[in-house]
Amino acid sequence: MGGLKIKKGDKVEVLAGKYRGKQGKVLKSFPESRRVVVEGVNLVKRHTRPSQENPQGGIVTKEAPIDISNVALVCDSCSRRIRVGYRFDSDDVKRRVCRKCGADLD
Repeated sequence: MGGLKIKKGDKVEVLAGKYRGKQGKVLKSFPESRRVVVEGVNLVKRHTRPSQENPQGGIVTKEAPIDISNVALVCDSCSRRIRVGYRFDSDDVKRRVCRKCGADLD
């Protein structure tokens, strides 16, 4: 299995499910399971016991991972949902580019 075309820090839009149409930043990516955590999307409540960093304990709301197939990258320059293309620079560095406007994503 190859690497993901979506990386940490990318702006994405959710394509399916309860949060369809919502945009957010990728906080974490899990290439081995093909899942990403998106800011403000797929919120779940966790019951946590008291610990050093959270002495009170209680119910904490946090983001859960969603499948990579349910998100699409959003280009910064053309601000549309895009597919990712690749281009090699003059010094043979592989760069991600927008398929619609040709802008660099990295």
